[in-house]
Amino acid sequence: MRKVYCAIILCLFIGAAFAQNVASINGKPISNKEFIWFYKKNHLGNTGVAYKDLDAYLNQYINFKLKVLDAKEMGLDKDTAYLAEVQHYETALAAQKRPAKTNPEYELIRNEYRDAALMFNVSEIKIWDKAQNDDAQLRVFYDKNKSSYLPGSFEEVKGKVIADYQDRLEKEWINTLRKKYTVKINQAEVKKLAKLD
Repeated sequence: MRKVYCAIILCLFIGAAFAQNVASINGKPISNKEFIWFYKKNHLGNTGVAYKDLDAYLNQYINFKLKVLDAKEMGLDKDTAYLAEVQHYETALAAQKRPAKTNPEYELIRNEYRDAALMFNVSEIKIWDKAQNDDAQLRVFYDKNKSSYLPGSFEEVKGKVIADYQDRLEKEWINTLRKKYTVKINQAEVKKLAKLD
């Protein structure tokens, strides 16, 4: 009987811990605090938002985190140029803000920069370089979608073709990442956050 009580208590603690998170990726939580900090930062401090909009933003944020995870799996976080860039940023941040290193917001700012740099680097490899440097694939994409670009020739609409091809590459990449990694969204927490003002 004692084991049953312990199991129930353990389940309650795990449930309570998950309740403080809006989502998790491969078991790594995305806390309410982290998500709301990013949301406010990108929406001029506004937290009064409809559930649908908050849920859509959470999915964008999860896609961002998936790209960062992919970059780390590729070893891009060990690249010397990346490490030097991050070190330079952290030095500049410390000189400018003089924040307490124990301040949680300082850590969020540092992590945001690290993740953004990784996301940029992996996107360059997986999307931008492919679209810019592979004329043969661009031509194939253009030919398959020619009706969307008429009456323009390939040369006339190449910029639009590149943008559309990049969009397709990104969607395919995100779909692959969502299949590769376990993503769990805590809809109850998202609904609670949508009610906050």
